[in-house]
Amino acid sequence: MGETERADAAAEAEARTIGRRVPLFSGIAAVLLAAGLGLLIAGRFDGLPVEIDEEWAEEILEIRGPVGIWLATAMDWLGGGIVGVFVVPLVTIALLLLLRRPWGAAYFLAASVASAGLVQLLKHLFGRARPEDMLVTSDFGSFPSGHVANAATIAVTLGVIVPRVWVWVAGTAYVVLMLVSRTYLGVHWFTDTIGGLLVGAGVALILWAPFARPLERERQAWHPPGSRTTTAA
Repeated sequence: MGETERADAAAEAEARTIGRRVPLFSGIAAVLLAAGLGLLIAGRFDGLPVEIDEEWAEEILEIRGPVGIWLATAMDWLGGGIVGVFVVPLVTIALLLLLRRPWGAAYFLAASVASAGLVQLLKHLFGRARPEDMLVTSDFGSFPSGHVANAATIAVTLGVIVPRVWVWVAGTAYVVLMLVSRTYLGVHWFTDTIGGLLVGAGVALILWAPFARPLERERQAWHPPGSRTTTAA
């Protein structure tokens, strides 16, 4: 190997290393921000709603109606319980395996389990009470939102596995709809949903780092030459 080839190989290796560090550090920062937000709410406000929570809740009450409640309830069903915790992840993993994306399936599974585990840990750590006028039954702990965390994890992992613009757009829309639906049903404060967004996206980004190399090899083998993607690990 000549000097030029060695330099090119070193530059490529360095680029890959930096490419893995960026999502790792971004994910860590997101999770720390979520924990910091929870500490701030629990310590300074004793778990009570902050100003933006109250303002957002008032706006939601003004637009709440039968159609919106039906749609929000559908999102509640899709993002939680047996469907959100088991059916959706298992179907997604099965599809990835059928498409011969085993590393993608492993990454999705690891991120989903880690995200759900961290959500439960923070819920029990902060023990924030939910809003009083809930329209659906929910479990213990308001901060962070498990539904939003799950949605954010799905959006980021699928965007990494299939780095197409439409996948990121669809994932973003899904997260926003889930965020609004949780406050629409009165089961979360606005800051709970922000905490869930940070946790879900953060965990997915953190786990992207150790899976980056096999995911990239798998992506290159799966996509035809010259196919256009939005990012590369």
